[in-house]
Amino acid sequence: MPALKLLTLPPAVAESWDWQLEAACRDRDAALFFHPDNERGDARDDRIAAAKEVCRTCPVQAQCLRHALRTREPYGIWGGTTEDERRAARSRGRAGSLSL
Repeated sequence: MPALKLLTLPPAVAESWDWQLEAACRDRDAALFFHPDNERGDARDDRIAAAKEVCRTCPVQAQCLRHALRTREPYGIWGGTTEDERRAARSRGRAGSLSL
């Protein structure tokens, strides 16, 4: 009878997301990071600036940005970047060069 091979299981899903426990945005209102319908102009610019300010102080900003780029997050502020900034970086092929 052949010997049984032990399979290596993938890491727990929680390990892939543990970085979020340290996120500066964790206890913030999600509306700061995701625009409401029809938000434009100064209101949008002010909300984005406030969200990015939170990101600048975040100890897991790099992990957040990597997640957003890897999963192609289509909405919101992730790792201090807007969806437009991430889309532009991908189209230029420079996603790895986004500065934190």
